[in-house]
Amino acid sequence: MIKRKRNVVSLLTASSFVVLAVTGILAFARQFSVQLIGLHALMGFVFVGLITLHAVNNSNHLMRYIRSKAIWGTLTVTAALTAIFFWQPTPIRKILKLSKNLGPAIDQFEVQDNGLIFQYNPMPAYRMHLNIRAGNAFDAQTPPHVAIWLENASFYHIKTLRAPGDQTGDRTSLPYWDFKVRGWEQAKQEANQAGNDLTARLELDGVSAATKNSSFDPADYILPADPDNPMPYRLLIEIDQPDDDQPSLVYSVEIDNSAPRAFQLLDLVGYPKREETEEQAKEVWSLYFVDERFDSALELIDSALLTINREQGPTDDL
Repeated sequence: MIKRKRNVVSLLTASSFVVLAVTGILAFARQFSVQLIGLHALMGFVFVGLITLHAVNNSNHLMRYIRSKAIWGTLTVTAALTAIFFWQPTPIRKILKLSKNLGPAIDQFEVQDNGLIFQYNPMPAYRMHLNIRAGNAFDAQTPPHVAIWLENASFYHIKTLRAPGDQTGDRTSLPYWDFKVRGWEQAKQEANQAGNDLTARLELDGVSAATKNSSFDPADYILPADPDNPMPYRLLIEIDQPDDDQPSLVYSVEIDNSAPRAFQLLDLVGYPKREETEEQAKEVWSLYFVDERFDSALELIDSALLTINREQGPTDDL
């Protein structure tokens, strides 16, 4: 009877190990899947329980292994591999880059020698790919500060897709995006405190009447509930090279789902400049045409291509 229990535990341990091995390989080779990762994680708990039973059933044999000199070599190798895989030196990172599993994140930003790559995948029905091709002044070792965001047709910020780094200098070097997002954050805070809707708050501040472009929910633009009545919106990027003594530059493209295009090039729309206003407390930034002061800043980007794959589907996760 005891032998039969040991056989059952051993077989269950072996079979669960096979499931763990297969799901681990599939998780590396395929794109992220909640079902696959869930199966791998839950089977891992089962495997831990079976290993515990296996250790109890074979305690005498295991004690002999523990007393042997080989135990120290085994622990050393295990500890070394654990440290290497955890800290991920360059060779390990190169191996991990071969994986198709990008995780559950909805966006990916990568600096490459030939430019910048941004992917926004909030759902299978909407996949955005922005390829910013490097210009002559681009240096991947000291990459520029970049912000990527969406605006509605009334020029209000509705969603930041890619924010610059956490350092204060990273944010202030992109003053146009910073001005837009601060206005959105302030309006959102005031709306929450007053118990109002953000759309109503911003309409009071700057839109004379409700229009079809006054929504501040990105889902209303990306995959509208009514495909026959979509709202146009814009994608913008602001880019600045630190310490080049030149203002940042803003590029933009309009996206119209009523006439969807899979490929669109972004246009240079200007550089930001703070306006002098009678109300000193009111901050206003505008975009001005690029003039002769610009040289290397114009060479940061050769071109910026936006690719969008659309399929009609739910937008709850946006």
